[in-house]
Amino acid sequence: MKKGKLVLLGLLTLALAPISCNEDFLETEPLDALSADATWADGATAQAFVFGVYSSLGYGGFEEEGLASLTDEAMFTHSGRGINVITEGSLSPSGTGNVNIIPQWNELYSAIRKANIAIQELPNSTFDDQPLKDRLLGEAHFLRAYYYHQLMRYYGSAPLIDQPYGLDDDYTIARGTYEENVAFVTNDLDMAISLLDSKEVTPGRASKLSAMGLKSRILIYAASDLRDGPTASANSSVLGGYSNLELIAYTSGDRDARWSAAKTAAKAVLDATSGYKLDLTAPATAEEAKQNYISIAMGGGSAVGDAAARSELIFERTHSPLFTAESNWPLGGIHQGINNGPNGYHNWAGNTPIQQLVDDYQMMDGSDFDWGNPDHAADPYNDRDPRLAATILYDGSPWKPRPDDVSAIDPYDEIQTGTYADGSGGIIPGVDMRDSPIENWNGSRTGYYVRKFIDPDPSLVDNQSSAQVVPWPFIRYTEIVLNYVEASIALGDEGEARTWLNKIRFRAGMPALNSSGSELLEDYINERRIELAYEEHRYHDARRWMIADQTLGRGIKVMKVTATLKAGASPRSPYQHDTSVYNYTYTVVDNNDNETRTWEDKMYFMPLSRDEINRNNLLIQNPGY
Repeated sequence: MKKGKLVLLGLLTLALAPISCNEDFLETEPLDALSADATWADGATAQAFVFGVYSSLGYGGFEEEGLASLTDEAMFTHSGRGINVITEGSLSPSGTGNVNIIPQWNELYSAIRKANIAIQELPNSTFDDQPLKDRLLGEAHFLRAYYYHQLMRYYGSAPLIDQPYGLDDDYTIARGTYEENVAFVTNDLDMAISLLDSKEVTPGRASKLSAMGLKSRILIYAASDLRDGPTASANSSVLGGYSNLELIAYTSGDRDARWSAAKTAAKAVLDATSGYKLDLTAPATAEEAKQNYISIAMGGGSAVGDAAARSELIFERTHSPLFTAESNWPLGGIHQGINNGPNGYHNWAGNTPIQQLVDDYQMMDGSDFDWGNPDHAADPYNDRDPRLAATILYDGSPWKPRPDDVSAIDPYDEIQTGTYADGSGGIIPGVDMRDSPIENWNGSRTGYYVRKFIDPDPSLVDNQSSAQVVPWPFIRYTEIVLNYVEASIALGDEGEARTWLNKIRFRAGMPALNSSGSELLEDYINERRIELAYEEHRYHDARRWMIADQTLGRGIKVMKVTATLKAGASPRSPYQHDTSVYNYTYTVVDNNDNETRTWEDKMYFMPLSRDEINRNNLLIQNPGY
């Protein structure tokens, strides 16, 4: 019996479905289990098996606890979830943190095993549809590459397994070198590119372009500081003292050649397709720019926004309220709003922005925001990069209609995260703060809420009675543009870097950059931070650039807003943000509630758990553990 058939019955739990039923493939209901021979004798069942390989993608970045909350983008509101093990640097092989945030080693290998079964069986499958066979095989190669890339960017190199083990096989295998892992994954992606060439592009399924985009990401990571052995060693004594540096970085070879490969891979994507509104020759207006960014975040999944922004999506996680697994309230992408929205809408304030992110949005003229500037400090959300208002809800932000039981407190539908003088010596607590009369345990601890990826459609009042269908962008076009810019800067092609960087800025309503040298690199790093906020890039970028000690390890800063009455003014009742009535004071304070942060260089990589090492005694632990 072939390897994999012994356990295939346990892996194939998806229903038979017509091949044309593309949209619901991630959540097909199980009806029965099939024999291995029957699975690969029929196109529909073979496709159902491959759809099951996609299922390990979960909800993408729309899990309740977000990767942003391990970074200087956000903090998680609710304690007791294991996140502090990571943010406080107490990770160990016996304590590896919150499993909903970091993909676990064993889960990724379970997905790889399913992909390996498909890769082994599809070439010998007996159904008569060669284009479908090629497509499914291409998808399986892509998915194996995707899951290996997750292992690589969280854990370093991994054992390279290209076939499913049987029950009697020896499961012990050493980790390949990082260089070998990159070669393995890029080979898978080249196979996927070839097999998926000219195949139909279906939302949520891998395509030729998806494989090209993932290859770009793999190669830009491979060229980065953390993956260059001499650079990593020079920047960290923990990494420099690691006796198996080849497991986490290149220890030889031409780094410029790696940058060139990354640039070529990114340019191939840029030449093959186009993103959304990257052809502007001057900055969009502030309002147009804000709408551009909202449309990109909605990904065509909302009535609010331009459906043409779907062109940004290279690989996505689709959503539908009809999906059974998605209906397991309150998990998943369709509940992104309730998981993260304001408590004044009966939402849960899960992953709230922190002040360090807010401060990094520039002024509309391209200058940096500065608390030392009296005009900036007096009105900190005015005249800022339009992506700020499209990403973050702050005190006074307009938002959706309030639920019926809250509308009397706030009939103006504005975010309230401050305290406001009541005219009698007392204060009115904002309905969206932790002292709110509405679900105060769900209030933000930072003074902010995330707006990005939450459908602003006013018909979705509280994000509970109706669910959103916004897709998660695993890979989008602008990420590849930024990869191209980064490689261009590294290779000294600054003119090309500025040209493409300014395309992004013009769409965002921001003026062109004219910087060069180290200043251009800093401009690029900040532009990537702002453009890709909340898209699960900052955690990886800060580590691969080896700036985590200056960024991820910073203590959390939060916002305190107070409003006092102007002389002779009477308070508004119900309260409404009004600068003609109130003097607003904005004070940045340290977060002393719920979480502290530190950085230890061992956290450049997740530890291999003690259980995994006990199961496979050939595994070598990561540095610092």
